Amino acid sequence: MTGLPDADARAARLLQALERRGWTIAVAESLTGGLVTAALVDVPGASRTVRGGVVAYATDLKASLLDVDGTLLDERGAVDPDVATAMAEGVRKRLGADVGLATTGVAGPDPQDGRAPGTVHLAVVGPGLAHTVRIDVSGASRAEVRARATAAVIDLALAQVGSAG
Repeated sequence: MTGLPDADARAARLLQALERRGWTIAVAESLTGGLVTAALVDVPGASRTVRGGVVAYATDLKASLLDVDGTLLDERGAVDPDVATAMAEGVRKRLGADVGLATTGVAGPDPQDGRAPGTVHLAVVGPGLAHTVRIDVSGASRAEVRARATAAVIDLALAQVGSAG
C-alpha cells in the first residue's frame, strides 16, 4: 500500500476515530494519484466512513471538479498550501463528507510551478478543524515522495480528528 510500516494500522485508526464521531471522509488527491483512498478502502469496514476520492492530477481538474479558485491556481500554481486547503474543502462538499483530505505537490523528477521535487502540501478540513502542512521529501524517489505524502496525510487527519472538539 503506502510502503511504510504501520500504514495499514494508521488508516484503520483514522477510520475508527471517524466512526466514533459519526463522521465520513472524502479524499482529493493530486501527486498521490489514489494512494490515500486506496489505503483507506483497504481497511475492512471502510464503507461505513469513506465516501470516495477524486484524483485531480491535472491543474484544470482541481478547478472544475474540486471548485479550487481558478485565479488562485493561475497566480500560485497547484503546489500551494491554499490550493491543498481548497481541494480538501471542495472534495468535502462535492462528495458530501464531514472531513476532506487533500494532497498536492511535486513527486518529481522535475520541478513543477517553480517548486522542487519533494515539496508536498497536505490538508484536512472538517467540523471545527482546518489544518494544512508542508512536508519536504527532497532527495527521495518519486515512489517514496508519494508514499510519504500518503502516510503523512493519514497521520495529519488522525491527529486532527482525534483532537477535534
